Amino acid sequence: MTLQSHAGALPAGLIDVFADAPLTGNPLAVVEDADALTEAQMRRIAGEFNQAETTFVMRSDRADRKLRSFTAAGAEVGGAGHNALGAWLWLAEEGRLGSLDTPRTFHQEIAGEVLPIVLEKIDGRIFGRMRQSRLNLFSPLDEPAALASALQLQAEDILVEPRPRVAGTGAAHLLVRVRDRTVVDRAKPSAEALLDVLASVGGEGCYIYAFDPASPDQAYARFFNPTVGLWEDAATGTAAGPLAAYLAREGLIGETIEVEQGTKMGRRSILRLRLVPDPELSGAGVVVMRGGLFI
Repeated sequence: MTLQSHAGALPAGLIDVFADAPLTGNPLAVVEDADALTEAQMRRIAGEFNQAETTFVMRSDRADRKLRSFTAAGAEVGGAGHNALGAWLWLAEEGRLGSLDTPRTFHQEIAGEVLPIVLEKIDGRIFGRMRQSRLNLFSPLDEPAALASALQLQAEDILVEPRPRVAGTGAAHLLVRVRDRTVVDRAKPSAEALLDVLASVGGEGCYIYAFDPASPDQAYARFFNPTVGLWEDAATGTAAGPLAAYLAREGLIGETIEVEQGTKMGRRSILRLRLVPDPELSGAGVVVMRGGLFI
């Protein structure tokens, strides 16, 4: 008996995004056929799954699907990151999108925008390439002392080329370059202090990263977002995208970069980005649980 034949059951499960093996990458809960759910129900279901994010898939009169994503704390998040890519990879892996032996473009409605995503099967695995919005830059952070204190780092750990600043390609996050990856791993943010810094600059989360211009095709990062109750995230496409666009704007990288994230958490993730010219985020996923949601 299929899940759909159970009265009240919605197809649902977990997929590890930006992962090549189970229990790596960034886990995402996905719930299909969510049109009849109220927003309050979505928030409670996201809390029940208790993942960084849960994405609900619905019908759309503007695109192929509409997506809404919530954190475990109940905050709704937009942007085209692992919350969106993972949902499409889930649909593809579940056979909802037909043959993907050749690249196919779909369109998603998310947070009021309609954005394209290309899906393709390569060597038996489904890969997605997802376009983000144009880079939006906020004013630079001129004085890093409060930020350094909030991260429990020294002021000299924070570099000023390029300057720390909020940037977004769908969600606005504070991008902070530090001396090297050991500094990235050493950061131990104070949630209350970091919230104050983020509020002062108009940022949602904080993306700290190490970048060596001698190796311009890679960066190493961690992401903290106390604003939506997400302490640390294993892979954040809505932060990696603006990072790539910002580094390119500063003339520090070419068209591509890979961002390693989640390693400190034991969930190593690789986010691949290409500038065309807006950021295009790509990756694959691994379905680790299939089931039905009964409400």
